[in-house]
Amino acid sequence: MPNIQVVNQEGKALKALELSDFVFGIEPHQQAIFDVVQSQRAAMRQGTASVKDRSEVRGGGKRPWRQKGTGRARHGSSRSPIWRSGGVTFGPTPRSYRVKLNQKVRQLALRSALSFHAKNNTLIVIDALNLEQPKTKAFKAMLNATGVEGKVLVVANEFSDNLALAARNIPTVQFSLASHVSTYDILNAKTLLLTKDAALAIQEVLDNE
Repeated sequence: MPNIQVVNQEGKALKALELSDFVFGIEPHQQAIFDVVQSQRAAMRQGTASVKDRSEVRGGGKRPWRQKGTGRARHGSSRSPIWRSGGVTFGPTPRSYRVKLNQKVRQLALRSALSFHAKNNTLIVIDALNLEQPKTKAFKAMLNATGVEGKVLVVANEFSDNLALAARNIPTVQFSLASHVSTYDILNAKTLLLTKDAALAIQEVLDNE
């Protein structure tokens, strides 16, 4: 089982945390990761693009001109797609881009993402996250002390208002609850920062497959 050194907010090492091989020590499954990330990115699309077809545009109740004798091509409606301001053929309509995936595939991708960070030493487990005041300077000092680099995803069971206020001006910091963490968010971060309670909560859910 992989052992992760737990640190405090000052970066000092505490007691090591023993994690499950089944959750944090597997070989990342590339196909499961690809399928889940594609699904999550598709679900982010609004799907609200819409145009009017010939049955929805205004006008066209009467034939534009008589069938014969004008020297022009026959037309039955000004709502035809070949007319200016006519309907659109095969245009976009409101739709859902969601792709259904089995729960086991989503869990495999999540375990693969966690194992990826553990394997590449970009997983940091912190004892707890507490700030007495909502100071960005204090939050940055905590990140520097724990060895966080680049874009970071901070995962905990809950966040205080002080933490949210302290980090809102840092564009490279993203928060996620342990109960709602996603494969896409984990892989989109260079460093994964888990609280000890969040790591155990995620492990408890994914280890009982």
